[in-house]
Amino acid sequence: MTRTPEPLIVARGKSDCALLPGMANRHGLIAGATGTGKTVTLRVLAEQFSSIGVPVFMADIKGDLSGIVYEGGDNPKIVERVKTLKLENFLFEGSPVTFWDVFAEQGHPVRTTVSDMGPLLLSRILNLNEIQSGVLSLTFKIADDNGLLILDLKDLRAMSQFVGENAEKFKTEYGNISTASIGAIQRSLLVLDEQGGGKMFGEPALNIDDFLQTDEKGRGVINIMTADRLMQSPKLYATFLLWLLAELFERLPEVGDPPKPKMVFFFDEAHLLFDDTPKALEEKIEQVVRLIRSKGVGVYFVTQNPLDLPDVVLGQLGNRFQHALRAFTPKDQKAVRAAAETFRVNPDFDVVKVITEMGVGEALVSVLDQKGAPTVVDRALVFPPHSRLTPLSQDERNKIISSSPLYGHYENQVDRESAYEKLRARAEELKVQEQEIGARKERTLEPKSETSTLIKAAAKSAAHAIGSQIGRQIIRGVLGSIFGRK
Repeated sequence: MTRTPEPLIVARGKSDCALLPGMANRHGLIAGATGTGKTVTLRVLAEQFSSIGVPVFMADIKGDLSGIVYEGGDNPKIVERVKTLKLENFLFEGSPVTFWDVFAEQGHPVRTTVSDMGPLLLSRILNLNEIQSGVLSLTFKIADDNGLLILDLKDLRAMSQFVGENAEKFKTEYGNISTASIGAIQRSLLVLDEQGGGKMFGEPALNIDDFLQTDEKGRGVINIMTADRLMQSPKLYATFLLWLLAELFERLPEVGDPPKPKMVFFFDEAHLLFDDTPKALEEKIEQVVRLIRSKGVGVYFVTQNPLDLPDVVLGQLGNRFQHALRAFTPKDQKAVRAAAETFRVNPDFDVVKVITEMGVGEALVSVLDQKGAPTVVDRALVFPPHSRLTPLSQDERNKIISSSPLYGHYENQVDRESAYEKLRARAEELKVQEQEIGARKERTLEPKSETSTLIKAAAKSAAHAIGSQIGRQIIRGVLGSIFGRK
């Protein structure tokens, strides 16, 4: 029989503020102005979840989370907080960590295939308009119908070029394909590749099970994705994390309400997820947040102001840690009042006033009780982290990466035969045929010749592709049942 984990005490106010593991998959919010302690709260929660065997994912935007792997005590303010809260038997210790990096510089490479990302999310990364997004979707559809694997950016560029050159031939079956839109897509792909974004596409693609590991002591592994460089392209950062969430939803089975989460996902700078987001995509995001708790995944949004999130999403976040907000302008004051109204009232203090008065490391805390109802808000001091605040040196980081069981797997990139190779081979074949036919001056230009020949050539590989994992990903299309079709 599985033992129910003890409540996770994460802060102390009038009494201890304890997060119930059985309610932790009902999502949460860490909010507050810059410099008020959000990152430390995130770290404390991650350590607590890890201690009960729950794997964690978080992005390290500022480069200050890597020290979580080693024991703390290196900061006098942390030592003082232990004394202030009279925390007996408090131990400084590290947590098991796996480092990831889209650019393969500060962690294991984390990548997906273009097909698995799908046209909806890729359109957002490429800043395409509605018409251009439609053409990109048609390009994916044509590739799917012909069994052509789109694994990396060179595959997508080759496929886009092929579709553009044969737009008239595809018009009857797929509709109008604007050459201007093809040109816009190609330019955007070139820019993305020049920025290094192409490194996130290819194989081996991330196996989501590698995020769900525990160590030999039963502690959940904290997966830290280095994101300081990725954040230079905020939309790329937000969309990639959204894809990770969608993958968790796609791959994990239904578990209902488990005694503790299967995983906790921290989404830092969460406002970026909803900046300039098309309505259709925003609805899908809301759907993911609402449904993923049934897979045992708790999502914790980290942002400066709760109003950064849509009301539909905000209403799903039951466990809340509100740090101080500033109220310098009428707009700020409105935001403070709105944040205060999201809490269950505590008659002992004025929430609106307290939000602007709290010091660093203080927070208004309200979590879900055993019945799933929010507790009365309490003004509390967040517990100090057990781990080191100082970031790792490059040598320390390299040691952790090279000693990981995953080391060597994702580092060895594979470039198997896919759309680029097949289309290039087909172009060479056509060139030879044209030369032969030109010599005889008997070439016939039937509408079906070029495309049907390609389809026949691709059909042989389609059967194998459909049976393989990547084949299933292509058929699944745009991130499965949430972002497309099965």
